[in-house]
Amino acid sequence: MTLAPQLIDVDPANFDSLPCCGIKSPGHPGRRQKRCWLQANFKLGLRAKILLAPDGQPCGYIEYLPGEYAWRGVNAGGYMFIHCVWSHAKRHQHKGWGSVMVEACLKDARKAGMSGVAVIARDGPWLADRRLFLANGFEPVDTAPPDYLLLVRKLDARAANPAFKGEWEQKLGRYSRGLTIIRSSQCPHVAKFAGEIAQASEEEYGIKPRVVDLESWREAQDAPTPYAVFAVIYNGRLLADHQISRTRFRNIMNQCAAQAGRRATPSVLTSPFSRAGR
Repeated sequence: MTLAPQLIDVDPANFDSLPCCGIKSPGHPGRRQKRCWLQANFKLGLRAKILLAPDGQPCGYIEYLPGEYAWRGVNAGGYMFIHCVWSHAKRHQHKGWGSVMVEACLKDARKAGMSGVAVIARDGPWLADRRLFLANGFEPVDTAPPDYLLLVRKLDARAANPAFKGEWEQKLGRYSRGLTIIRSSQCPHVAKFAGEIAQASEEEYGIKPRVVDLESWREAQDAPTPYAVFAVIYNGRLLADHQISRTRFRNIMNQCAAQAGRRATPSVLTSPFSRAGR
């Protein structure tokens, strides 16, 4: 007989004994920040669950909360909103266990009398593949550039659809001067990537970045990208709308300089050509 995986709720009592989005080290700065973030958002109805494989090893994670408190650029009041769903290792993928986690969210949404469950998917990294949700009865209801898809599984057919916030270019205009890094503790991986990019910016390009910490769901929903919780913006131009490595950041900055036909230096990178690329 094939044993089934088991879902357990993450709470303040067991957080330190479990991996956090694949991060095991208790000293990881993002893990410490995530602990504080979870404690604050549990009060808003957040649910976080770890999936245990039949051998007892953690193999998946799902996180969701009422949509009015979503840390994404969406209007999803009345829906349960999935922030993320992970399978930690390839050996645990393609076994239907992602559907086990999604069904747990649907069960909680039904119990709470909500209109359904909503989620953002994309073809790029750091968000779940749309195929998981399409296979579980979700339907697309809205899109946002470059490849974001808002999907919903309705429990109340009469409910209005959730939607992206929009006005992305207008929001980018708030960050029209210099390098800005937007970050949030909602994703524990952000701390590492944001720190590396800030260090590279100063050491390699002589640019001191402005770091914007999103402190609330309201600030996240007003961010200039649908993903919301991480972005790198240069002179009003969106360089990255998801976590990127130091190497990837360096390549992007050098590409910007190449557009001007010069080597990447602080004077070049603060020239008007960057603003023209918005």
